[in-house]
Amino acid sequence: MSTFLTELIGTLAGILSCLTFVPQVVKTWKARSFHGVSLLMFVIAFLSTILWLIYGLLIHSFSVVFTNVIVMALTLTMLVMRLRF
Repeated sequence: MSTFLTELIGTLAGILSCLTFVPQVVKTWKARSFHGVSLLMFVIAFLSTILWLIYGLLIHSFSVVFTNVIVMALTLTMLVMRLRF
């Protein structure tokens, strides 16, 4: 399989993975409440994302870096909203 096709599949998978966080971010933002949301889950997700981002940079994988920058932004948004709400 070509590198381009491999990265394309990885990027598409990454986009879908990123989309899994969006409904929770939107719901929390609209409700202005973190009630019922696991803080520990988002802390673990944030730490995991940092490691995946480092890994993606080390192996020079656009799809891994791209996905984890977006997931990091979404998890950081949730953590900031946790502090504010």
